[in-house]
Amino acid sequence: MGRLWSIRGRGYDYAFRSKCSRGQSGPGAGATTCKSFRVRLRTNVSLYTPAPFAGDDRAAVARLMHDHPFATLITSYSSEPLVSHVPLLLIPGCEPHGTLIGHFARANPHWRGAHATQSIAIFMGPHAYVSPSWYEEPARMVPTWNYAVVHAHGALEIVDDAAVTRATLDLLIQRFEGGRTTPWRFERSPAERDALVAGIVAFRLRIKHVDAKFKLSQNRSREDQRRVIAALQSEGYPDATATAAWMDEYSSRANDKSPRE
Repeated sequence: MGRLWSIRGRGYDYAFRSKCSRGQSGPGAGATTCKSFRVRLRTNVSLYTPAPFAGDDRAAVARLMHDHPFATLITSYSSEPLVSHVPLLLIPGCEPHGTLIGHFARANPHWRGAHATQSIAIFMGPHAYVSPSWYEEPARMVPTWNYAVVHAHGALEIVDDAAVTRATLDLLIQRFEGGRTTPWRFERSPAERDALVAGIVAFRLRIKHVDAKFKLSQNRSREDQRRVIAALQSEGYPDATATAAWMDEYSSRANDKSPRE
């Protein structure tokens, strides 16, 4: 049957079987020839994630969603997906991975086609370009990008109720205004408040599963990791500094020379 080779990562499992035969006559007599062909493909997540980059730290996943709350929300719909960019608030302790809450503008058609439909909220964490010149052997390397990202999957639940919408709005205001020296407050007359609340539609997404990818040079040597961290710290822009901080925490966890992207 030949030898079975496997390449595994989080969410994919490719298997290749090599079939070998020995030549019986002619110029190739006595030589062994092998052919490889793929015999199996399994996938159970939507995000390609080689094993060194798998984000299995639930606390880090929650921290990324908290620190980078402006998400891309995608919902399957007809022939073209619905896509909105919205701030989302993670409520821990509900469902296996928590619940996300947010709201749409009522004029946004996303909410009308989204109820009980599977959706993905994509949270993009820190990310930065990595130059080959930063590595110990730059001539052997190629440009790449380091990043941390979380995909939260679940069915979107539309809650077109004034009281729930107001409560959702209050939680979001508290999240983004609460730490300010002079926080803005939603102070309007009842009629004005009700009119503004009527212009939005609340929703929740109970997270059923999470795909997280922290691509932070874990597949490079420790020396290369140190060099990239130092270079990013000197770049002088916030995303590079934040990426270096995430690398400092995660890049030492694995040095497996697995697929680079």
